[in-house]
Order: sequence, then C-alpha cells, then structure tokens
Amino acid sequence: MKVIVYAGAELLTGDDIAMGVLRYCEALAGSVVAEVIEIPVREADGSLGLATLLVGPTSQMVVKNVKSELEEVVDLEVMRQLQERTKAQQDVASISHAVGHDAGSSGDSDAWEAEY
Repeated sequence: MKVIVYAGAELLTGDDIAMGVLRYCEALAGSVVAEVIEIPVREADGSLGLATLLVGPTSQMVVKNVKSELEEVVDLEVMRQLQERTKAQQDVASISHAVGHDAGSSGDSDAWEAEY
C-alpha cells in the first residue's frame, strides 16, 4: 500500500493507483491543464472511501510506501481511466512539442513574437 501526501492530507491507496496518479501528474506537468480525478482510498476505520483530487502542472505530492494489514486497494476502472488520461496528455504534449519545434525551425515563431 502507499500513502499519497497531497495538500496536507494523507491518502492510503493501492500501489498501482498511487503510481498511476503520479504518472498522470507527470504527464500534466508540461501543460496548463488541471483535471479533477477520483481515486479509491482506505479510510481510518478500514472501509473504502473516495478522494477527489485537483491535479495539474503545479501539483506537488509525495508517495510513501507503508505497511498495512488492510487489504490492498484495487480498482481496475480507475487504473484504466488514469492510463487513458495519461496517454492522451502525453499525445497532446508530443504534438505540441512537434508543432513548436516545426514553427521554431521555420522562423514563424519569431515573426509571431515580434508582432505581439
């Protein structure tokens, strides 16, 4: 199990979910996009709960390994959504980088900057 430390809260969740959140935040880091995500968490009494996070390019979080007697939090649908969102954001970043690179090589970006 892992604990996500985010905005002063400690969220106990499964290993795969925590790493999926980190990968998604990493993909958002190069953008100006913020997104709301919901992940399952283990509450203090052992029950399952839901945490809603606002993540974006300035998100700062820490993920820590913890030992727990509680059952690992697993949610395949959440993992699927995180993977899809991460891939979509990586695709957008790749396209943006390619367009920016092409514009810079043709000199178009210099003309745009001079005009504005």
